[in-house]
Amino acid sequence: MGQTHAWFRRSEKLTQVLDKTAIRDASTVILLRDAATNPSVLMGQRGAKAAFMPNKFVFPGGAVDAVDAEVPVARPLPAICADRLCQQADATRAQALVAGAIREVWEETGLILGQPGQWPTPAPEGWGDFAASGHLPSAEGFHFIFRAITPPGRPRRFDARFFLVEAENAIGDLDDFSRAEDELSHLQWIPISQARQFNLPFITEVVLAEVMGLIEQGLPPASVPFFNNSRDVSEFLRIA
Repeated sequence: MGQTHAWFRRSEKLTQVLDKTAIRDASTVILLRDAATNPSVLMGQRGAKAAFMPNKFVFPGGAVDAVDAEVPVARPLPAICADRLCQQADATRAQALVAGAIREVWEETGLILGQPGQWPTPAPEGWGDFAASGHLPSAEGFHFIFRAITPPGRPRRFDARFFLVEAENAIGDLDDFSRAEDELSHLQWIPISQARQFNLPFITEVVLAEVMGLIEQGLPPASVPFFNNSRDVSEFLRIA
């Protein structure tokens, strides 16, 4: 296992150096608050100098790191979500996608998706502060709801999996972002009915429509939409 991860790290770093447009795995989290009364989602604004989607309001998320595959997850994904995620990724990569989602929420918002507990081994690079909070990452309440690959021609390309998580699963004050890093500014809970007033990427608008449908229909989704732009011809698929 250690040799596999070491190879993955070297391969990932080499790919990033040689080709900035190589498709990288990414995880995005839609934190949903007050779903039954006034559904709102947590979003923040990317910087004007960001290489990918500058100035856009986005959900917390980002590229998955190789070490994310080594992180212990206290509670795994619900079985149906894990099965769908593993249709497109092996079990190790699926775990990395979940852990990467939790890490990105922590880094970009300061909120903890986890449960109290001690790590069985020292936390890997990038996870020290999360571990120091006294929590283990947890996928409780996670739902895999969307997948999209960035179209060709963009300065960065990602194979992004979107997870919907009700905000009640986050530990701490939902309005306290003081522990967040500076990747996103203007962090706020935005009512979905008002979200289109903000500067959103197209894919975010599509995902928001999906979220509204799921609020009405319930979870888990009957299938997971997949915008496959891995080649020149775009495909719209469903992961059942």
